[in-house]
This record gives sequence, C-alpha cells and structure tokens, in this order.
Amino acid sequence: MNMELLVATHNIHKKEEIQQILGNDFTVKSLTDYNIHEEIVEDGDSFNANALIKAKYCFEKTGIPSLGDDSGLAVEALDGRPGIFSARYAGDHDFAKNMEKVLGELEGEDNRKAYFITVLCYYDENGARYFEGRVHGNILTENKGHKGFGYDPIFVPQGYDRTFAEMNPDDKNKISHRKQALDLFLDFLKVKD
Repeated sequence: MNMELLVATHNIHKKEEIQQILGNDFTVKSLTDYNIHEEIVEDGDSFNANALIKAKYCFEKTGIPSLGDDSGLAVEALDGRPGIFSARYAGDHDFAKNMEKVLGELEGEDNRKAYFITVLCYYDENGARYFEGRVHGNILTENKGHKGFGYDPIFVPQGYDRTFAEMNPDDKNKISHRKQALDLFLDFLKVKD
C-alpha cells in the first residue's frame, strides 16, 4: 500500500521526521506541496483542538486524508507552560527566544521535570481520530546540541544522558513523542484495512 497523507504543516523538519517514521508505505505531503499558504488559525484551547483544526482544514481543502498535529513542551514547575503556546512562547517560532524564556523562568528551580507531547488528529471522510504520545524528561540549565528543532537542545529524555538535539535523528525518532503517536496511528490503519 502506498497511501498519500497530507500533513498540516509547512515545517520541512516535521514533514521529513514523519516520512522517516512512517516509511515507504506512505507519501507524506505538506501544505507547501499543495500550494496552500493561508495561515491556519490555531485558536483551540488544547492540543486536541488545535490538531483537529489543522487536519479538518486540510481535508476539507483537498479531500486527501489529513494529519494535523499539535506538539509542545509542558514544564511541571511552570504549571504546564509553554504547553499549547510552545511555538510562540516568547516569539513566533523563534525557538532561541522561547528556550531563553523557559530557562529564565526556571532559574533557581530544582524541579526540572517536563514532557514533550504530540497529539495527532487523523481526519478523513469518517471524521476525526486522535493519537497521543509523550516523552518525559528534564530541562537542562543551558542548550546542548545542534540537531533537532524546537526545544530539543534543553530537553533530556528520561533514561538518557543527552538532549534530543545531541541525538542523531534515528535515535530520537525511536523514542520521540511524535513516534509514539504515529505508532498508534499506524496500528489504527492496520486495523482499518
């Protein structure tokens, strides 16, 4: 089976990561591939709501089964912030500023527990289905590593001694929150066939 899947993103890193995890049974396309450049307004009050907004928009626009995802970092000592505001916490998709803000707010804080979460919403003619993945870990006091994107340089997953940004993509993709959610999605597709 080679299924085309439209992922509601312009982020080339996210598209490549999803393609790598899903493998050759899928052709992952992005909004850019479909020449869709309108901004999808993510005004939901939860990861689920934002993932649904994106997936439904793409399916209604193209008729292609679509995957919307909303991901973020939730820090225990910050009452779950940045949460759904992760991409624009200190500046829209300016992750250097976003990380700086998180590190500043955690200064002097002993509790460094956090988790990355991904909620995927798969939307087709049958409506919406959700799949969630989480990776627990800790926030460092400084950036380490240059791979990955987002908050990867300050997050060390539980049971590891290096940040997501220090891991090679294959190692990160084996344990990531997005991988967990995509595995659940793949299980759903197998059952569906």
